[in-house]
Amino acid sequence: MPRLTPVSGKSDVPADQHAVVDQVVKVFGGVRGPFSMLLHSPKLAERVLGLVTFFRDETVTEPKLRSVAILAAVREREAAYVWSAQVGAARRNGVSEEIIDLLRAKGDAAKLPPEERDIVTYVRQLMRTNRVDQAAFDALRKRHDAQWLVELTACANYFALLSGVVNAFEVAAPADGDKLPA
Repeated sequence: MPRLTPVSGKSDVPADQHAVVDQVVKVFGGVRGPFSMLLHSPKLAERVLGLVTFFRDETVTEPKLRSVAILAAVREREAAYVWSAQVGAARRNGVSEEIIDLLRAKGDAAKLPPEERDIVTYVRQLMRTNRVDQAAFDALRKRHDAQWLVELTACANYFALLSGVVNAFEVAAPADGDKLPA
């Protein structure tokens, strides 16, 4: 049971904030997950929502590689709701079941193809220590430009933010979603 009553629609926010709920519904088809908590602060939700559309539609990071980074970040944050929501997107973006299984199990990144291995190593270091060593940074920098690297880093941290929201407020993962190990 969430620690706060989830916002589920316009009736749960002041009338002058109904447009924010409409924006959330437009992006997600409904109010759920992190936004069911973020909408307790409609102005914050509105600002965070802009990152959703940026990472979906405007970032230079390729969908498959972005999904690998997202899953690595949310797995490190033990965010069952965000994991469940993002596994389907990762599959649609071409992430293999082997990679999803390895990330779910927090398996050895050395078993991954080089590009995915380097992303997982980078994101895991960032999530675990708030730092990235020079070798992990250089492995991605030799393949990608500065914009790509900044956007991948911001994306991983954006999903860490969402993970913190659902974890702090104990937002349960959908019953029919992909599960993290107990």
